[in-house]
Amino acid sequence: MNSFNRRTAIQIGIASILLAAVASPAAWFVAHRNAEQSTVSLAMEESRRLLHLHHFDTEALSGPKASEQARKASDALAGGLFDIAEIYDRNGQKLAITMTEAGRLVEGQLPVHVRPEKAVASFESLKLQDKRWVLRVFVPLKAGAEGDSGPIAGYFEGVRVVSDWQREQMFGTALTAALMVGFASLMCGAVIYPVVVRLSAENERKTSEILTSHISMMEALGRAIAKRDSDTGAHNLRVAWIAARIGECIGLHGKPMQSLIIGSFLHDVGKVGIPDAILRKPARLSAEESEIMQTHVAQGEDIVSNIDWLDEAKAVVVAHHERWDGSGYPRKLAGEAIPLAARIFAVADVFDALCSRRAYKEPMSFEEAMDILEAETGSHFDPNVMAAFRPIAREVFNCLSQANEKDTRQMLEERIRVHFTSDRP
Repeated sequence: MNSFNRRTAIQIGIASILLAAVASPAAWFVAHRNAEQSTVSLAMEESRRLLHLHHFDTEALSGPKASEQARKASDALAGGLFDIAEIYDRNGQKLAITMTEAGRLVEGQLPVHVRPEKAVASFESLKLQDKRWVLRVFVPLKAGAEGDSGPIAGYFEGVRVVSDWQREQMFGTALTAALMVGFASLMCGAVIYPVVVRLSAENERKTSEILTSHISMMEALGRAIAKRDSDTGAHNLRVAWIAARIGECIGLHGKPMQSLIIGSFLHDVGKVGIPDAILRKPARLSAEESEIMQTHVAQGEDIVSNIDWLDEAKAVVVAHHERWDGSGYPRKLAGEAIPLAARIFAVADVFDALCSRRAYKEPMSFEEAMDILEAETGSHFDPNVMAAFRPIAREVFNCLSQANEKDTRQMLEERIRVHFTSDRP
């Protein structure tokens, strides 16, 4: 399993567990509440049925036989679904109460309620001090032939002590619902994972194809420059690799590192617009010719600015001849006003130029090259970039001194694959 798949599995796993952790309690609560509501609804319906069965006259609750009628009703309701049955008149005065043995045990623990005033049935779920669980329902008793639409003649209050077996049943039902939701959440994660991995693999394949085409574009431009300037081809490969190594030491990654590599490879792309007589002149350039040569910076900026992907190279292309002390060209930028990528490239460029064989010079030794770089630190080079380069300078020198152009190309492509692939954080 590669790092992306491993990260994806971990992230989907965590998301699934969190979803299960949130959804399962919610499912448990809803299922438990529904079971509780079903019990209450049954109790309410049963109270109405028993009152109707015993021909309970709600209009009598306000007459001389109110207490007798209420007693009959409470006796009929207690002992079945209810452990306490109370009947009130329309003013909230208690007319009768009947309790079972279980009802007597909990009656003193019930909180006192205000006069019932609701026109529709309601209930309370109560946990008592002795850990018993009771349901208390309030049912308005309607008078007259209109039934539920008639005026309120009184109230019925019923208290049911939920038995242990019923509590266990309700708990089991709720737990089953919670476990099913949790399992479903985890299964969703298991189903999503291969889909994400497949889509990622397809995306990585397309990214790899795009990356390959980008590398080919870079190499094509590099070959075009090399045909104009014989020193440029392998030099592009070397300086891009050196710059990438320095960037890694500094901690660059993602877009900044990609811009550094592309810009380093294409830093002299503007030379395609310089006349051969100047570009290939074996002798020292005149002042006028130097001015023309310096225009390769502006021409390079024009080239990379018109291609979206190559636009990332602009920082190096535009500023690779700037100097830390502001004496460079074309804009005479100084210090941190010079893009970091260009400051990194400046060290890589001069180090490679000093250590490479050219038509007009032999390569310098490592010590000679480093002496020059150290002497120009603070004037040409950013001291912080030099501080990052020193620890790896000898290793870089040894690698390049033993590598031909093919080896250098492979070394650069390895860095490109590391910093341009989607598997990178």
